[in-house]
Amino acid sequence: MKNVLRASSALALSATSVFAGVAKAEPVEAVAAAFAAREGVSDISLSPSGGKVAFIQPMGLRGDAVMVADYAAGDGALKPVLTATREGESITHCNWPTDNQLICGIYVRDKSTGEMIGFTRLATVPTDGGKVQIMTARQSERALGATYYGGDVIDWNGARPGEVLMLRQFVPETSIGTRLAQSGEGIGVETVDVRTLRRSTFEKPVRDAATFISDGHGSIRIMGINPTAGTGYDKNYIDYSYRKKGEHGWQSLGRVTYDPSGARTGFQPRAVDAGLDVVYGFQPKDGFSALYKQKLDGSDLRELVYAKPGVEVDGLVRIGRSARVVGVSFSSEYREVEFFDPDLAALRKALGKALPGQPSVTFVDSSEDESKLVMFVGSDVDPGRYYLFDKGTRKLEEILPLRKALADRKLAEMKPVQFPAADGTMIPAYLTLPPGSTGKNLPAIVMPHGGPSSRDEWGFDWLVQFYAARGFAVLQPNFRGSAGYGQAWFQKNGFQSWRTAIGDVDDAGRWLVSSGIAVKDKLAIVGWSYGGYAALQSGVLDPGLYKAIVAVAPVTDLELLRSDRLRYSDYAIVNDMIGNGPHVSQGSPAQNAAVFQAPVLMFHGDWDMNVDIDQAQRMESRLKSAGKKVELVTFPGLSHSLVDSEARKRLLVQSDAFLRENLGLAKD
Repeated sequence: MKNVLRASSALALSATSVFAGVAKAEPVEAVAAAFAAREGVSDISLSPSGGKVAFIQPMGLRGDAVMVADYAAGDGALKPVLTATREGESITHCNWPTDNQLICGIYVRDKSTGEMIGFTRLATVPTDGGKVQIMTARQSERALGATYYGGDVIDWNGARPGEVLMLRQFVPETSIGTRLAQSGEGIGVETVDVRTLRRSTFEKPVRDAATFISDGHGSIRIMGINPTAGTGYDKNYIDYSYRKKGEHGWQSLGRVTYDPSGARTGFQPRAVDAGLDVVYGFQPKDGFSALYKQKLDGSDLRELVYAKPGVEVDGLVRIGRSARVVGVSFSSEYREVEFFDPDLAALRKALGKALPGQPSVTFVDSSEDESKLVMFVGSDVDPGRYYLFDKGTRKLEEILPLRKALADRKLAEMKPVQFPAADGTMIPAYLTLPPGSTGKNLPAIVMPHGGPSSRDEWGFDWLVQFYAARGFAVLQPNFRGSAGYGQAWFQKNGFQSWRTAIGDVDDAGRWLVSSGIAVKDKLAIVGWSYGGYAALQSGVLDPGLYKAIVAVAPVTDLELLRSDRLRYSDYAIVNDMIGNGPHVSQGSPAQNAAVFQAPVLMFHGDWDMNVDIDQAQRMESRLKSAGKKVELVTFPGLSHSLVDSEARKRLLVQSDAFLRENLGLAKD
């Protein structure tokens, strides 16, 4: 919840031929356009009565529009109720406090002051044509600082009918010339009438508060405090407290600590069940995350709810207006759900069998009485679609597909595999082969994931599917340093333990060749974010292995990454994550440009607040100075994910041409 110490600004709203003949010959521009098209839905929610659906869809190349479909009216006709089209604006999410109103989150990136900042705001959006209003508390001219965090609704039932509970960032005001100055500082909770926007303080602000958790029925039961050191930077732990039902005082729940390796100790609360009077949370067990629940009656009784040996249990499944906990999720080879609600478990199983291809079924939202459900259905070969299901009538109605442009296209299957690392450790990965191929003697791409504290999972991936459609085998390794496989696998994180992580990434390429899937001189590596770092660092660890390197929004210099966070409150945590020692310079591609052999192609948005574009610019400069082949493509006004259909199309077309040229493949 904490934010950088910078100035704010105003918010504005406005309404080919392929390798070996594996696939059908088709111009690369057409293939790229189909896979680069933005998803048709980026967020979806169901009204309390279940009669209306709101979703965010693309508007133009970069904009967003909130659309409402009124199924209760019988026609399901779409109506736009909010748009964001100005540079740097995006709509992040929407939900329903009432049947005729939405609350939507807006994210704004701004460069008007000469340096880039980002901030959020909440807006109330009537669905009957009324006026859109900013719900985030207006900042006084006497404020002694900027408000970057615009708040989040944490309880849709609120303290009284027609109200919600929302987090607010309080900023103290100067008292010169007035006795009405606001002196509170930090995150607090307000109760807000969604129609009149009348607001009052529900929980006073706490200077170092990181979060508050409600019970879904108008009571705050959990508070997290992330203390600030004398330097002004966050400490590496959060102290959690709870209050007993009907009381106001706080009792200690425990401390969650993150050490430099990324290891987490302690019980991390996630959700309160008011009926059971417990809080659900995750805690390490035998080196892996497991789900526990603790009584909030003062007894401090904590018990294990669900654990799976050798697997990180990492997700809660929640449903309904009070977001009740109905299950837990985890990913081994596939993402799985263990339901606590037997009716939902049976329904999910039945629907999965009934739908074509027996895809994965996920419950996304529900009406207030849970009689109607919004579901997402998809798989590795199906980008997915949303459905509305009525329990009473057993009617299943499609709302929207995620990617219309891929409707008639045969997609490639993603299969879990394992390969041996140099030390004999078996590394889990996902292999995607071009549709119709023999799976042998192919050009191949190793694609390490971002993060580094992340992992790849089974399912549709537009980048992987594009390259598969163009005749490439694609291997996604969950190298050591990936999340989801326990603390021992995570090691010291993908930067401090880069030799192990990148060694696994390189062994992925060697396995593709030794198994006969890839031709030795037709092996490339493509990565985004940390994956871009891994792609570049592979050119340092084994310069001759990959014949072409594509890096999107990459980290290239660990010391620069450290200094880029100096003005952010998480600097101390990032500093510890990177660490000190020879691994910093040795693990920075930009500091080892002279050893590169493979040509490098990079893409980066110049409004990237995750990885500053100076990382790619430094890499380009160092490679050019060393006489190496390099090109950097810059996308003006775009952030880390390059959310722009034309930009993504250019990335696909240009990277495809680059790979073909340097792997000696036929071009269109």
